[in-house]
Amino acid sequence: MSWRQRLLWLPPPVITGLAALMMWLTSTKLAGGGVSEIELAGSGIAGQPWLFLMSIAVGIAGLLLMLISAFTLRRAHTTLLPFAPERATALVTQGVFSYSRNPIYVGDLMLLLAWAIWLGNVINVLWLALFVLYMSKVQIAAEEQALQTKFGLAYQQYCQRVRRWL
Repeated sequence: MSWRQRLLWLPPPVITGLAALMMWLTSTKLAGGGVSEIELAGSGIAGQPWLFLMSIAVGIAGLLLMLISAFTLRRAHTTLLPFAPERATALVTQGVFSYSRNPIYVGDLMLLLAWAIWLGNVINVLWLALFVLYMSKVQIAAEEQALQTKFGLAYQQYCQRVRRWL
């Protein structure tokens, strides 16, 4: 069993939740530990309405992207389960999937970005980068392999036209 297969037992929503938790811990521990000069916006977004509005807007946009993506997959009568890409019955390339091969993960990233803005700690950008790296190297790589096996040349052509993230 490869290292990638060992890591696949964690579903993407759990990975997103763990990243959010780590961001919160980073912000609270660094802020509580007297390292306040690292913080981007003092204590979170308090007193900064433009950061509050930006956080809410990015979060809503991320949720909408995820919902639209899920609706598009459902309409194509294919699986929403990222841990079972072999169950895919159709290669979905229209709608938001014509801009990103992984719009639900882009939505997850947008939610994490909204959370990072909300927390107001620049260190959390590192957690965003680690989330993208993990998802790309573990989850997305496994899904791409399964989709390549299932859809062959059509999937290769889709990958040439559409980027993995954006």
